[in-house]
Amino acid sequence: MGRLAAASLVGTAIEFFDFFVYGTAAALVLGPLFFPTFSPLAGTLAAFGTFAAGFLARPLGSVLFGHVGDRYGRRPVLFASLLLTGCATVAVGCVPTYATLGIAAPALLLTLRFLQGLGLGGEWGGAVLLTAEHAPAHRRALWSSFPQVGPAIGFLLANGVMLALTAGLSDAEFRAWGWRVPFWAAGLLAVGGLLLRSSLAETPQFEELSASGRRAGAPLAEVVRDHWRLVLLTAGALAVGYAVFYTVSTWALAYGTERLGVSSTVMLGCVMAAVAVMGAATPFVALLGDRWGRRPLCLAGCAASALWMFPMVALLHTARPLLMFLGFLGSLLAFITMFAVIAAYLPELYEPRVRCTGAAVGYNLAGVLGGALTPVVATTLSDGGSGPPWGVAAYLTLVALLSLGCFALLPETLPGRAGRPAPEPAAV
Repeated sequence: MGRLAAASLVGTAIEFFDFFVYGTAAALVLGPLFFPTFSPLAGTLAAFGTFAAGFLARPLGSVLFGHVGDRYGRRPVLFASLLLTGCATVAVGCVPTYATLGIAAPALLLTLRFLQGLGLGGEWGGAVLLTAEHAPAHRRALWSSFPQVGPAIGFLLANGVMLALTAGLSDAEFRAWGWRVPFWAAGLLAVGGLLLRSSLAETPQFEELSASGRRAGAPLAEVVRDHWRLVLLTAGALAVGYAVFYTVSTWALAYGTERLGVSSTVMLGCVMAAVAVMGAATPFVALLGDRWGRRPLCLAGCAASALWMFPMVALLHTARPLLMFLGFLGSLLAFITMFAVIAAYLPELYEPRVRCTGAAVGYNLAGVLGGALTPVVATTLSDGGSGPPWGVAAYLTLVALLSLGCFALLPETLPGRAGRPAPEPAAV
């Protein structure tokens, strides 16, 4: 389990490094380089628009790679998704700017961002099922939480590189070539991830399905026919997690540097410190999910998000590093209270024959609902006025309440407690 968990964690860390480095670049530099004819606000919105394209592609990636995972195994998904995302990310670092290519430059950027999202849409389902279907039932949330640590590590790597570059280069050097370095580095990371995953075994549950001839012929069709309500509920339930995370990790960077006049180095440092604490807390929160259940933690995380959004915005608006860090930390701890157990919860909600498709589609559809447009909406709501952007807090609170209602309609899936046999996850 340790080797499997490590391979899943490293793979998701690499793929989310690719995904997050684009979000940071969009907040800091892509607007003026690829949309120079726009006003500063419009350029930022346009850069966040290309950022959103990755989220729109993720459900398509989950359908494509989910079909592969349910028909041919979880293992092939891990290779194909990592290869696609890595190649697209390296290519982003090679795209000439608007000054060289004109309108073709942002068009290429949009296309490559779409391919990034396509690959990431398959990565989560494959990585999570690799651990969830190997893990002992009484520790499924714990072992499945390691792929959920990957995004935190990917974020820290992406922003650590960006922080070093912005601190070590002049603004002109960073805009000329420095921002491209993290995208080029993604190629080396992808090669390392592929080598690590080369020795992984297929999951026992898929081997059993294959041997018995019970693999789904058309996984998406079965999910749409038999589990459509579950897909919509899980997408709505997880939307708040995406909204909160990308408000902190993407919109807050742009707001702090452009509106509050805080240096990008300070903003990145505050966000990175909060993400580091969140990543370290993930396995411990997952242990609570193995003890008390998945649903109670998800409901608690949603409620905490709804209560914390106004304080978070107020703390951000102070422009004081310590207070901004505390605002970000409270938001991310509420987020991880939900997402530490999601990697066990979602697979348990679906029967094994359509699990890769169903869990991945619900998870990535939530990204569209909560993550794709949140930076754009938040940037629009925070435009104008000198006070705190309360409209952003109100928007996030509403999303949290929507997700709370969806979680309330989902069942508990915690396997048998100590002293009782643990049943296989049942279809919902």
